[in-house]
Formats: sequence, structure tokens, C-alpha cells
Amino acid sequence: MSASADAASPVERDGVRPPLRYADVVVETPTGKHGDTFTYSVPDDMDLAPGHLVRVPFATRRLRGVVVGLRDTANVDYTKPIGSLVEDEPLLTPARIELARWVADYYMASPFDALAPMLPPGLRSRSRTYVQLKDAPEQQGEERLSRGARRLLMYLRAHPGPHQVSKLSGTLGTWTPNAVRALVEAGAVHETRRDHAPQRPAVRRVQALIAAQRLDALQAYVASHPRATRQGGLLNELARTPKGIGATDARKRYGPAAVAAVVAAGLASLEEVPPQSVHPPQSPLLPTDDQQRALGAIRESLDDAASAHRVWLLHGVTGSGKTEVYLQSIAHCLTQGRRAMVLVPELALTPQALERFDSRFPGRVCVLHSGLTPARQRDEWWRIFHGERDIVIGSRSAVFAPVENLGLIIVDEEHEWTYKQVDASPWYHARDVAERLASLVGAVVVLGSATPDVATSYRAERGEIGKIVLPNRVERSGAVGEMANVVIVDMRQELREGNRSIFSRLLTERLRETVAADRQAVLFLNRRGAASVVECRNCGLVMHCPRCSLPLTYHQRGNTGGELLCHHCGRHRGVPARCPRCKSDRIRYLGIGTQRVAEEVAAVVPDARVLRWDSDTTPTAGAHERLLEEFTSGGASVLIGTQMVAKGLDIPSVDLVGVVLADIGLHMPDFRAAERTFQLLTQVAGRAGRGDQPGHVVVQTYLPEHYAVQAAADQNYERFYAEEMEYRRAQSNPPLSKLARLLYRNSDPKAGAVEAARFAGVLRRVVSEWDMTDVDIIGPAPSYPHRVRNAWRWQIIVRAPEPRALLDKVDVPPAWHVDIDPVSMV
Repeated sequence: MSASADAASPVERDGVRPPLRYADVVVETPTGKHGDTFTYSVPDDMDLAPGHLVRVPFATRRLRGVVVGLRDTANVDYTKPIGSLVEDEPLLTPARIELARWVADYYMASPFDALAPMLPPGLRSRSRTYVQLKDAPEQQGEERLSRGARRLLMYLRAHPGPHQVSKLSGTLGTWTPNAVRALVEAGAVHETRRDHAPQRPAVRRVQALIAAQRLDALQAYVASHPRATRQGGLLNELARTPKGIGATDARKRYGPAAVAAVVAAGLASLEEVPPQSVHPPQSPLLPTDDQQRALGAIRESLDDAASAHRVWLLHGVTGSGKTEVYLQSIAHCLTQGRRAMVLVPELALTPQALERFDSRFPGRVCVLHSGLTPARQRDEWWRIFHGERDIVIGSRSAVFAPVENLGLIIVDEEHEWTYKQVDASPWYHARDVAERLASLVGAVVVLGSATPDVATSYRAERGEIGKIVLPNRVERSGAVGEMANVVIVDMRQELREGNRSIFSRLLTERLRETVAADRQAVLFLNRRGAASVVECRNCGLVMHCPRCSLPLTYHQRGNTGGELLCHHCGRHRGVPARCPRCKSDRIRYLGIGTQRVAEEVAAVVPDARVLRWDSDTTPTAGAHERLLEEFTSGGASVLIGTQMVAKGLDIPSVDLVGVVLADIGLHMPDFRAAERTFQLLTQVAGRAGRGDQPGHVVVQTYLPEHYAVQAAADQNYERFYAEEMEYRRAQSNPPLSKLARLLYRNSDPKAGAVEAARFAGVLRRVVSEWDMTDVDIIGPAPSYPHRVRNAWRWQIIVRAPEPRALLDKVDVPPAWHVDIDPVSMV
């Protein structure tokens, strides 16, 4: 296991027990088994505690590790001493260490992978190794060095100063690390590692100095610099945004020269501002009777650690005031001297959530998510660690924030699949991690949604968690409001009657009325681009991505034509004028996306000011905030977007919501397809009618009779849940069972198919040998899409009351990725 000195137990002297001298360390290296730790001896002069980040010898290297336990005797024959502390104080509490153990065990991840999300952002990435020639290097034995070591020694003598090893490898060649190791062993160079960058000062913003009476100065400057289009664009935006824009963002969008020029001209200044904006304070609202009942239940759980329920499902229809319940619950938690955590499903929602919570709790809120710059993430993490903020808001990774004395965790829109980590190990679900964390620290969890996950509703139905219902929409005056009027349009009938537009006649009419009344509309289509398929009409060839088994999507790019883009790997190419196979010029564009919708709006409502909200138009978190500000301030009359427009937007002036095509996603090869469709339709319909005007929703579909579409139109969750559970019971799908998805990738399709069949055979053999009659092995089958980034993919689904009962009996090869409780089958 590991390596160090004498394993004798310490002896008590004068009744005083000496400090524990051995440490169990999780080392930053793959260990083969997800439960392995290594034992090291603790140097006499080192004050060590569980949670310390240390550097330890591991084979021929020195690696980072986290101390997860101390002992007075070694459990191995020989141990090596811990090298040094990376940080002077422990970074993890015992509860966090226990949470990491659970994450590693449940999600079958390596121990360090489970611990890494809990470490400061600057320490999560691998450390950088530097070498520097010693002032008085040993000269003896230089002739015995390898040729590479001698060459590196000559280079270091000619170029003094510390050098990063990875950069030396790029300059000199891949042989450099071996040469570095030889010089270290020969005593000729120092080797050091740097774990994180120095702290950064406060965020800087470009702040406009132009007052309203000095707009003539702006106009004069722009007129006198007609070719300085970037400077003009920057000044125009500063005039529209009195509070200023981020300096980093401004330099990225307009260029450093443009920023420097307008500052030098005295039209803008660079000034220090706090890392987050300060919003006007707001007082709590008078709760409705339903909200009061919800608050009473949550407060009782906060006050009494022995209460019946520590996890609550807050099921409130869209616009029912769930956020006010969150805010007043947090206020009660803070009066107890405890802290709170709020998780939101999308980066796009974080600025809006931050504004609401910061207005209610000025100076006590911080935000933490992957969309922040590394320096900002690091700043925020250490503020939380040192207890400078009482409320943390963020996306799924914020569940690992170092919030001590935690009393309340709120998971908003708990049904969203984005709470599941699907890009890297550990493949955790933030909702489940939040519940486990709460059980370890004695906190209360509130799961809020208008369309709860079917599994969450099933748990509430069985009494495993508590349930609170907010059945009515609440107007800003506090009165009970009405849900928007929803109309389903059968697009098959529209075609029969000669309407070939992507808009039904009803939606076109409502759009014109809304724009004419100077109100706002939201159009929803869960697909980017202008056309989803580009096809040759002569031979039928569809333009596919050469690296993925999917068609390329056509994207319009201004007045320069367009390009074909793969939404999985990002590959792009120009649009061919002729078919690559038959050389015909009869190229046609099929399907629709948000770009095509924008073009259609311009055609049917020429006066409409249109904004698109998708990942093409908002590549950064700052772009989300700017677009949302522009729309809420009346800068556009129609907002066209993908699923982002369905989540949490509260804009009173939106009278109309149009679902351009409700059927997208309904036929995906996933048993949750109907649930996802219902949730999206219900959520997006809830964006209408939040002001003083009655809202209207038009749902266009080719399947008007589908139960998910019908239930969403009626805003009837109970109807959908009852019918969906019938299908789940018939197939023994979750929540009546659990799933594990085993995913395999191989660049060779034949070899991949052989390995997938082999491992499926292994699983079935173990099932038979152990007589596991309640375990189903589904597959192997090609994953959808079958090829992504030149890797062919296969999957095996294990369906059982507890899939781990099987997986723990099998040696899963490292090439197989195990996803426990997957949120998608594609």
C-alpha cells in the first residue's frame, strides 16, 4: 500500500498521550480501486489534522494528497514521511471528508476525484513543476550523466532562472522530464512545485463618466473617429449601461486598444468596484396562506433537529412564489446563526438569482460557479472558507463550497438534469449530494419545482420526504392570480389548410397583437441554428459530421452566408455549393432552429425587435446577463430561445409565449422523454402572464393528443404523474428500480463491438452465478449518437433494485465509464 518508519505505538507519559504519528492520505493518482488510501508517518515538527492538503512521496514522484485520518499505529510494515504542507490550515472538515467517502463509494470514483471539487479552485488543477540550477551545483560525476541530462544542464546554465518543466519539454523535447529527474538525483538542480496562483485584486470594471448632458461629447468623439468602430461600439454600450461593464469583458469584445483609447480620451475610467454588484434592498413580502404553511413546515424543521422531515419537496406552480418562501426560510436560518446554500440549474439564472437574494440580504451573498474567471472563483471560495459570506448561490459544483455551520440547502428547479455531472468523474448528482451533506451536518433541504422529478414525487408519495404544495399563482399585489390561457394548435391541420409557415395562423396573429400593444413575447424552440439538416435533393446525401454520426446543422452568419456546425464536437465547415457526391447544385435546408425562427418573425412582424437567447448568442455568463438586462428593460419585443427561456424568468411584461414545436425531444430513445417534454412545456408556459395582463400561450405540435402535451397545456402535474407512472411500472423503470449506465468508447468500431459483447457476457455470467433474478442487463447497444469525436460508443444498462450489488462483484475495466443513476440514456 504505502511506505515509512517504525510502526511501534506511542507510549503515554505522565498521563499525556503523544500526538498521532501516522496519517491516512488520499493521493492524487489513480489507484485502481475506489477505496484505496495510503499510510504515511507524520514528521515530529508537523502539526497535522484531517483535511490538510499535503505533499507526499509516491514511488519516484512527489504528489499532492489529502489527509483523511490519523492513527497511532501503522497498518503496514514500512511507511514514508509526509513531505510538507501545501496549506497551513486544514481545508476540509470531517463532514466534508465523510461526504467525499460517500461520493467515491456511491459513484464509483477515485478518492481524490471525490475530494477535488471541495478544494480551492486554484488547487484543483494539477500543480506546475519548476526547476532551477543550484547556486553551487555538485560538479562530481557530471560525465556520468546521460546525454539528455548534460544537454539540459548546458541549457540551464545559459538560461538562468526557474523554468516550468512542461514549457521546457515544449522547447527542448519530450525527453526533458527524464533529464530533469536525472539532474535532481545528481543534486544539480532545485525542483519546486507551485500549487496555485497568487490572489488577485478586486474585479475591475469600465465605468462611464458621460452624464446625460454630455452625450454631445460622445457623439462628437464618435463622429470624429469614423473608422474607430470598436471605440464607438464601446462608448455606445457604456452610454446604455450607466453602472459600467466588466473591464475584462470589454477588452475581450472591443479590444484592449479601444478600451485604452476611450479611457485616454477622458470618456470612461477604470475604477475599482466590489466583486459583485449591490442592489437596492428589499423588504420581505406578506406571505399568502399557502406560503405561510410552507414557511411553517420549513421553520419547524430548522428549529427541531428531531422533526419528522429534514428534506422537503416544495411543489409550487409557476409564479406561485417559491422564491419568497426560499428568502424567508433563509432569513429564519440566519437568525439561528447558521448559513444557507442555494443551487440553481443554469449559469444563465445565476445573475437573476443573485440580484434577488442580494437585494434581500445585502453584503451577505456570494456566487460560485464555473462561469467565473479562475481568479474570481478563487476569491469567492476563500471568502466562503473564512466565513465572510452567509449565503452561497451557484450551480451544481457549489454544493461542494466550504460553507460551515450550514443550516439550509435550497435546490431550485430540482428536476433539472443539469444538476448531474456528466463530463468528468465523479458523475455525481448535486441534489443527492446536497441531501447527503445535509444529513451529515444536520441541515434542512428544500427541493423546489413546478414540475418535480417523477422520482422525487414518488419519494414524497411514499412518505420518505415531506411535501408542501403551493397550488396558486401569486400576483405582485399578493392576490391570487390566474394561470395563462394555453391553446394547442394542431400543425397537421395547418398544413391541410395550406399554411406552410413555421408559425400557425393563431401564433402569427397573437405575435402581431403583442408587438402592436408594446408588450413582449417569448418564442421557445429547443434547437439552435437555421436548419437541422442540409440535403441534396438529387441523390439524397445528408451532410454529416465526419467525426460524429450526426447531421451537421446549418447556421446563418450575418451577411457572409453560413456554415455547417456539429453541436457535439464543434467541427464546422462551409456550406457546399454542390453536392460532394453527385455534384448537383440542388441543395435544400430542412428543419428549423432559433435562427430560422428569428427570420420568420422578421418576415411576419417587421416592426418587432428580436433577441435570440441560445449558446450561439451567449457564449459566456456575462453575455447571459447582458441579454437578459436588455430584454427586461424593453430593448426587444420578442425573445427567441432554447431551454434557457423556460427556467426561472420572471418578466411581468411578457404576455405571450409561443412554443414553436413541442415535439422536439419527445421521440428520443430515453424513457424520460415524455417527462422532459412535459417539464419544458409547463415551465415555458409559466413565463406568460406574470404581470397585470392575462397571459396567452400557443403550443404548436404534430402530436396534440400526446398525454405529456395535454397535461402541460392544462398545467396539470397530477394527471401527467399518474399516467407516466403507469408506463414506468410496466417497464420497471425508475423510480421503481435503479439504473447504472456503463459507457465504452473505442476508435475501432469492430474492436469496440467485441469488447462491449465480452463485458456484457461477463455481467450476465455473474448475474447467473449469483442467481440475481431481479437484475436486468440491457445491451450492449450503440449509444446515441453512436460516434462522437471519432470515438464509437456502446452502452450497457444495469437495471436492478441496487445495481451496485452486481457491480461490486465485477472488476470493471478502467476503459468503461460507470454512471450511477444516469439522467439520460443517450
